[in-house]
Amino acid sequence: GRSCWASGSCGVCLHWRCTVFKQRHHGSNQGCSSSVGGSKTGGALQQEGKNERRVILAASSDYFRGMFTCGMKESRQTCVELPFLLAPEFEALLGCSYSGIVRLGWESVFEITCTALQLQFQPALSICLNFMQQQIQADSCLDVASFAEAYGMSDLLEEANDFVLRNFREVSATAKFQDLPAEKLLDFICCDGLYVPSELAVFRAVISWIEADPEERLPQAGLLMTGVRFPLMTFREFREVRAINLRMECFGDKEVELYGSALKEFGFSLPKSQDYCRVRRPKDVVVLVGGDQLNPDMGRRIPSRELWFANSLRSGTGLVKEIEWRRLGEIPDKPKFRHGVAVMEGMLYVVGGFCTEIFPLCAAVVSVFAHIFRLYAIGGDKEINANIDSVETYNPDTDSWSFVQPLDQALSGYAVAVLNEGIFISGGFNCKYVCLVSMFLYHPERGTTYLADMTNDRAQHCMEALQGHLYVAGGVCNLRKFYTDQQACEVYDPVADAWTAFASLPVPHVGAASVVLEEKFYVLGGYCQDDYSESGLVHRFNPSTQRWENMGKLSGAVTDIRACLLRLPQHLRQENRSHAADLWNQENQDLTFGQCIVALKWCKPIKCPVSYHFATQYFSKL
Repeated sequence: GRSCWASGSCGVCLHWRCTVFKQRHHGSNQGCSSSVGGSKTGGALQQEGKNERRVILAASSDYFRGMFTCGMKESRQTCVELPFLLAPEFEALLGCSYSGIVRLGWESVFEITCTALQLQFQPALSICLNFMQQQIQADSCLDVASFAEAYGMSDLLEEANDFVLRNFREVSATAKFQDLPAEKLLDFICCDGLYVPSELAVFRAVISWIEADPEERLPQAGLLMTGVRFPLMTFREFREVRAINLRMECFGDKEVELYGSALKEFGFSLPKSQDYCRVRRPKDVVVLVGGDQLNPDMGRRIPSRELWFANSLRSGTGLVKEIEWRRLGEIPDKPKFRHGVAVMEGMLYVVGGFCTEIFPLCAAVVSVFAHIFRLYAIGGDKEINANIDSVETYNPDTDSWSFVQPLDQALSGYAVAVLNEGIFISGGFNCKYVCLVSMFLYHPERGTTYLADMTNDRAQHCMEALQGHLYVAGGVCNLRKFYTDQQACEVYDPVADAWTAFASLPVPHVGAASVVLEEKFYVLGGYCQDDYSESGLVHRFNPSTQRWENMGKLSGAVTDIRACLLRLPQHLRQENRSHAADLWNQENQDLTFGQCIVALKWCKPIKCPVSYHFATQYFSKL
């Protein structure tokens, strides 16, 4: 880069450097010098280099396009004054015009976004808005919400408010929470989709807000307490309410009545307090596919063809949680368990798996995942005591499978996750069915690259990418010549190439399903290796609190199930669905349900030498 000076109308100059950027259109290096003259209140654009900067600005900004191409006087001036701009923000936007990159942090993103809005820099504006949505945190979400509301950005406002609702406990502990207006706080705590571990957290948040300025805020306490759902509290929790409310009623010379109204509402609990439950409906839903369960009447395991989805998450009394499961449909072919599922471009793919308990060799046990518009099926069991090292990829455009670079050893019972376009594989059984501690990065062309080993050996476990890390939980581990439950959990940092332990699972989850929903790690179902009892529970790990929560029970099959996230049409999630259980028809695969056409399509079988090995594809069209 080269430096230059320019004088502005304010008589004060700011000196800065402009990096040399590579021009995408011409494929050559183009030097650019930029100068901004000004102070805290003004700046200037100086014409240099045959107007190349004006061309770049006109191409990047609607504001400058109008200024330089519509005959305005600035198009003929050698120096254009910009008295309303600050140099750092304009420098960031000008640099983005050349490079497509904006260096952002929470200390500067709002100012740069304001300037991008003012000057109509659409590329830079998109980068700023994406930063706010992707990097939003508990200590910045309220600022994002205020900014979005002030500038009428409805999508960003919805995202920020939803972040507050699903992370209310963490947000209420920040200093900025104390600056909320009373009416905004009331809107949050009255919202049905507010998620808290228990209703006591809502009460404590209100109290902390009042105690930040008791003289001014105590008169508003009665109104705010109407947003606290006291019937959802246990007697032990309500004792804390009684002590705090009675103390606040005696504060100063303010006459407020808090405990009496809270006691009246607490004592008026309806059966199970259904009318008071907080019901959260995430935009994406957890979909369960297949699996098996024990039939108590016949004493046999029964594979499932069913698909279920979690329509809502309900918070009841105390720590009681419940998931509202709805039946989505059925797999069009045979029942299956220990199969693979993946979602690619809005379509759900089901690959491989066992189909019956009596004939367990009808299909291979395989894990499948989506990566850069392809499906990958890695390793798995092709017989009861034989696993494989082959890797196949599915091309949806040609409806065909092909082999890619194999693993360096036979592997099954592993867990796989995609993080930053890298394919990570942990644990599993080797060819002798010994649980492994290995972790490696797989590439379809280069093969495997081994990383740091896990602290604990495990197989038939879960692994999910969350907040730039890989979380591993559940499964079995070696116990001499046998296996036992592995309840220890650990998280992998790809930057440091290191593992760290986190809270152990409260109960075993062997052969469970897992997803990441709303920045939380869900482990669903499975069984206990020691006594083979089923675990129909759903546990969720919150990285912010470092705790596991019991979210409720599964509906249908509970072991060897598979799960994924889907965005379903809204009419499938409405309260009144008279034909919800009849969405799928066993005899006809092309049916209409309301305005939704549901279709099931056979894909080409993968090349693994096992009979009846197939992939099915589910999709819906409006």
